[in-house]
Amino acid sequence: MKFLLDTHLLLQAALETLSVEAKSILVDESNTLYFSPASIWEVVIKKNHGRVDFDVDPGVLRRSLLDNQYHELPITSLHALGVHELPKIHKDPFDRILLAQAIKEGITLLTSDQTLREYPAPVVFVP
Repeated sequence: MKFLLDTHLLLQAALETLSVEAKSILVDESNTLYFSPASIWEVVIKKNHGRVDFDVDPGVLRRSLLDNQYHELPITSLHALGVHELPKIHKDPFDRILLAQAIKEGITLLTSDQTLREYPAPVVFVP
């Protein structure tokens, strides 16, 4: 199965603080794992604002993801237009672009954000 990880799960994977459920998905070699440039951008912005939960080096995070066989999913104008089509359930622009990417690419969004479960979209929630 193909999974696009949300930013919080990427950070938890980097810090090795994943839940058992999330870790079982990530170590399953039959799954293909993706990350979005939006997640790296979110880390940069929130780290620069002093958020301690985003205190990682974004360049090291990206390199680590690539080294661990994650695939980078570029953001396209089709994804940006997909945000416009989403119901206004969630206000976070980073989560909205991740969800639009997942929908447009037919990839399941793996998230620890309960609000994203409210979308009629391919979303799997893990605590």
